[in-house]
Amino acid sequence: MKTGVLAAILISTAIIAHAQKKITEGTVTYTLEYAPTAEQEAFVAQMPTEQKVQFNGQFSKVVVEQGPATITVLRDGASNTGLLLIDVPVAQMQLAVKQGKEEVEKAKANDPKLSDFKATGEKKMIGTYNAEKYTYKDDKGGTYELWATTDVELPAGFAGEDFKSVKGSLVKFTRFQQGIKTTLTVKGISEEKQGPFTLTVPSGYEVKTMEEIMAMQGGGE
Repeated sequence: MKTGVLAAILISTAIIAHAQKKITEGTVTYTLEYAPTAEQEAFVAQMPTEQKVQFNGQFSKVVVEQGPATITVLRDGASNTGLLLIDVPVAQMQLAVKQGKEEVEKAKANDPKLSDFKATGEKKMIGTYNAEKYTYKDDKGGTYELWATTDVELPAGFAGEDFKSVKGSLVKFTRFQQGIKTTLTVKGISEEKQGPFTLTVPSGYEVKTMEEIMAMQGGGE
């Protein structure tokens, strides 16, 4: 009986320790599923099915290979600002786009606005995490669900402004990336040294606006 009680205490302690796991720097790996419109299908075919987000405190970093270009997205989750770095070695081109709050909001202006997050009490395992289901909707009539866990705590603002009212870390959720409906599912979270990251433009980069970048690609008005 004493052995059983001791085992129960040890298990309970382990569960509490896991539930209170706070990670301040590391990498979150997501699998990506897209729901493109007919016009977006050709573009989605070139997009990755996996995404790694490195983070150190309030700062995060994502690197995407797109054709000959390497695109690095740096974000400050606390201030909702960012920096976009575009490297095109074959063209000897290094461009930087500063993203203040106004620019970030402008980039998302056409995306549906998410709201009405409600915990349902329904629970299940997503990977190795105990998760609870939430429902939410957008201003265009769309409805969604997400799964959040309190097993691990990621830095404040990690999931972005849209999900700040959700209690816990998101392990499966849907949002819009470059205007494309995307479902992200956590494949793994590792605690490791990252950064430090900064929104300072590195030496050698030419600062441009997003409008100038789009015009260079033939996407300007």
